[in-house]
Amino acid sequence: MENRPSVWSSNRFWRRSATWVTGVASVLLVFLTFDSMGQMKMGTAADIKNKVDKRIPSPLVINYKIDYKLNKTRGHEIPIIGGMDANGYSKYEEKEKFFGKDNWSEKEAKALIHKGKLTIQAKNCMDCHTLLGNGAYYAPDLTKAWLDPTWETLASAYGGKEYAIAKFLENPPAMAMHERKMPNLGITKEEAKAVVAYLKFMSAIDTNGFPRNFGKIKGAVDARK
Repeated sequence: MENRPSVWSSNRFWRRSATWVTGVASVLLVFLTFDSMGQMKMGTAADIKNKVDKRIPSPLVINYKIDYKLNKTRGHEIPIIGGMDANGYSKYEEKEKFFGKDNWSEKEAKALIHKGKLTIQAKNCMDCHTLLGNGAYYAPDLTKAWLDPTWETLASAYGGKEYAIAKFLENPPAMAMHERKMPNLGITKEEAKAVVAYLKFMSAIDTNGFPRNFGKIKGAVDARK
């Protein structure tokens, strides 16, 4: 009786297997790449109008009230823009004034947010802070800084929490709130306004519950409790 070699010792089998695995992995990688690109694409005014939730929303979110609530289906907090519907998602109905108006055009909002991002980069804020998981841990995480209840306590004194944050950015030592005091970086009034717009926009990005424990802010729920 002929003693046939095991398939596991066949070079042909392993070459074919490697070809199939490489092919399937390549197709999967292409799919995931396009899916990721779609997830990272900034939303538009049409999305807001049609009440479509995007992970990265339209710049027009600065015209709306932003909250952070537990979504029971997903098991962590998600941004709620313009009020919450019966299913726990954004309603895009409740507006709030941002530096005196709630009708910023998409072009205006996008330009302001972009300037805020450039200011943060120019001032090397990530040398101390963390944004979207990148940066340092010497100072507070800024990913959801707009939702920090500290600013709500200062809002009435400055005419709104956006004005309070901007005032702090212009001269941090004068409003020091922590032992680790932020230095005066020479941020101008217009730059401060833009940075606040960027922080508000960033708070509306769906980061899958990151950073954890931020649900302990007023009005939100820690999903682990």
